[in-house]
Parts: sequence; structure tokens; C-alpha cells
Amino acid sequence: MSNTYEAFRRRAAEITHLRSILQLLSWDQETMMAELGATHRASQVSTLAVIHHQRLVDPAYGDLISRLESRLGELDPWGQASVREARRQYDKATKVPESLVRELAETTALAYEAWVKARSESDFPAFAPWLKKILKLRRNEAECLKRPDQTLYEALLDEYEPGMTEATLDSLFSGIQPELTSLVDRITSSGRQPRPLPPGPFPAAAQETLGREILTAMGFDWKAGRLDTSPHPFCTGLSPRDVRITTRYSTTEIIKALFGMIHECGHGLYEQGLDASAYGLPACEAISLGLHESQSRLWENQIGRSRSFWEYWFPRLRRAFSPRFDDFSLDDFVFSVNTVRPSPIRTEADEVTYGLHVILRYQLEKALINEEVDVSELDQVWNDRMWQYLRYVPANSAEGVLQDTHWSQGLFGYFPTYLLGNLYAAQIFDQAKQSISGLDQAISAGNLLSLREWLREQIHVHGKTLTADEVIEAVTGRQLSADPFLDYLDTKFGDLYGI
Repeated sequence: MSNTYEAFRRRAAEITHLRSILQLLSWDQETMMAELGATHRASQVSTLAVIHHQRLVDPAYGDLISRLESRLGELDPWGQASVREARRQYDKATKVPESLVRELAETTALAYEAWVKARSESDFPAFAPWLKKILKLRRNEAECLKRPDQTLYEALLDEYEPGMTEATLDSLFSGIQPELTSLVDRITSSGRQPRPLPPGPFPAAAQETLGREILTAMGFDWKAGRLDTSPHPFCTGLSPRDVRITTRYSTTEIIKALFGMIHECGHGLYEQGLDASAYGLPACEAISLGLHESQSRLWENQIGRSRSFWEYWFPRLRRAFSPRFDDFSLDDFVFSVNTVRPSPIRTEADEVTYGLHVILRYQLEKALINEEVDVSELDQVWNDRMWQYLRYVPANSAEGVLQDTHWSQGLFGYFPTYLLGNLYAAQIFDQAKQSISGLDQAISAGNLLSLREWLREQIHVHGKTLTADEVIEAVTGRQLSADPFLDYLDTKFGDLYGI
């Protein structure tokens, strides 16, 4: 038994290492790669993706999994979870032909560069052929992966939120959408408006300095991570000891980069909180992207947009950017960073309208996969839906359909995890306030480590030894619900806007 398990661990670690190298190539492409390197990078990525796939579908690896499954009770929880996850990965990978793996990897690497250029020029027709090709490939992949009880979209969704169904998402989101729309209407009708934040200039170097101070207070380990810039902020966990986060700076709008850094640091803390001694095991990964997103949204919103947080950090921000905020009070600033105003960009949306951005994308990507909307119609359908949900029409494609990188990278099924993250975050933070004595006072004093430690113990260190459903019930004592999220929004914005 011990020899079989050690052989399994070695094989699993090899697969993990190959995947992390692929992630590193992707990180480099988005942050540092030379402008003319795209074609060669696509070849590098596709070559390595095929090698990764070959290792994953090796019959010898499948045999090790089968032998361990017959003696699962003899393994510890990490071993049991790793065998279960290895089986899940193996069964999915063996259904997808190597040629499709190669073509998807190469196409998405090239499509990302096409998206960057199209976005900079607000030229959706230039990107549309790439999107059509990616959709065809992803549909082919979904046909390979789909179980009899799944839809095509669910086969893709399962990669990011295992076990989630369209029916569950539709039920959750259909209840949330009218509540958010109603809250936006009440806020708009309240007559209250916060002071606009000053326009700057805000030097990027000063923004980075303040952001690094905040991330350090959150507990981000700089010996196990780094911060860079990219066209779209993201986090890549190469291992618990090598976590890369990015942001983007605007010299006229300070909160974009600051909240982007806080958000991505939330992801980074999850990655750094995984058990490093278990690295290489299939279970040493985040449970789901919804729970992953809950960590970034909790830090960005429940903490980063709270009055308690800024009681400590606002004086530091004022000093860093004096005299821009010299005539702003703390209450002025807190109200300003919680402004609710329909706007085009999801990553910069307020807490109330953000969910509507996600629902729009969820509905459109389902329609694209199901061939209910053609790529040629997408720009207009996007704008129509933005008006329907947010009473806002993007000025151009860069503000609209081209703003997110996800579809250029083939990440269909990813978007709903963003709103699931908000639901998880509200429910988890409710419990944190009950479990951590004096949490609000600690946050006001700049002490964020007690929350980081609680989240690490309750969520991060478990990896995939528990499912998302098991974690949320273990932490909060109840199944996932939209109620804590909607109650949180009603209370917070009811107070701010007097409604």
C-alpha cells in the first residue's frame, strides 16, 4: 500500500508541476513577455499542455488511482481526497483528445494577444473571429466531457465550481436580480449623493507603496509572493510558496488600483494558506472558484469598504496624497468609496450593481455555448442587456463586450463564480463577526491578522479535503443562501443612503 501511494504521489506531483509551469507561462505573457513573443509562446504553451495531458491520461496513473480506490479507508483524509480528485481529473482528461488540448492551448494563447489589441482599439470585429473559434473548441470539449445528466454549459462550469448546476444558479440569480434592481432604484431615488473623489494626479509609485502596506497588514507573505501590473488584474498561485498578484494603475482614479490589490490579495491569501507540505497532491488546491472568490470579495468589500478599515488607513492615504484629500472627512471618503452608480466596468463596479454585471455575463455565455446568440450579435446584445439591467449603455466595445479577458482565454463557466463568491463572502463574514471577539475594533486599529488566521483555519488549509457545500455548512452552520448577502446590502446601503 505505501509503495502504491508513494508512486501515486510522485505521479500527481509531476502533473502539478507541469500545470504550475503552464500557469507561469501565462503569468509571464500577461505581465512581462516581449510584444513579439506571442506566436512562440503559443507554441510553448500548446507543447507543454499536451505533455501535461499525456501525463494525466497515462494508463499507469489510472491504474494507481484504481488500486488506491480499492483501499481508500486505509488513507488519511488528504490521501482520500487526493485519490477522489485524481479520479475526477483523470476521467475528465481521458475524454478529451490530445489534438483538442493542443488546439485549445495554442488558440487561447494567440487569442489573448488579439484581445489585448482589440480592447486597446475598441475593435470587437477584430476579435470576433477568435471568439468564434474558441467557442467551437469549447463546445467540442463540452461534448467530450458532458455526462448524460449535464448540459453543455454544466460540463464547462464543473471545472470551476464542481457539482454546480444551471438550475441552482438560475434559482439563486433569478431571486437576486430583482432585489438588486430594486435596491439600485431606491438608492437612485434617495436624493443622496456622496462627494466625488478628487481626480488626482495620483502617482503610481505612491499607490503601490500604500497598497503594499495594506497587503502586508492583511498578512500577504512577500517572501512567497509578488505584485506586478497587467491589463486585467489577476492572481496566480504557482504553489503556496509562490503566489503572483497583479493590478493596474490609473493616475486619475486612486481606488481602482487599491481595491484591485486588496481583491487579488484575498485570492493570494487563500493560495498561501494552502498546506505547503501537501503541495503536489491533487487535494492541495482551492475547493472551488466560488469559495476562492469569496475570499477576495470579503477582503475587498466587507473589510476594504468598511468604515472600520478606513479609520486606520484614511489618515495614511491623506498623508500619501496630500493635499488631494485634505478637505475630505472620514465619512466623506467612506461614502465616496461606496458610491452606487451604474457603470460599464465589472471590476470597478460597486457592490450593488456588480451582481448584475455577473448575471449578464452568465446569461450571455450560456447563450453563446448553446448557440442561441451568434458572435456577430454579441456586441449589440451586450449593450441591450446592459441597458435592461443597469440603465447604462457602454460608450464603446472596450467599455462593453471587450472589457473582460476571460472569453479570450476560453474560460466559459467561470463568470457565475464571481456572484457565488459574494454570497459565500457575506455568509462567511457573518460568522467571522460572531466567532472573532473584538473584530471590528481590531480592524479599526489596523489589525487584520486575526481575520486572516480565522479564514486560514476555517477554509484555506483544508484544500479539497472538503467540498464547497461541506465547508460552508461547517463554517456557518447552514447551506449557501442569498439572504445574508441581500441583508448585508440592504443594511449597509440603507444606512448610507437613508433608505
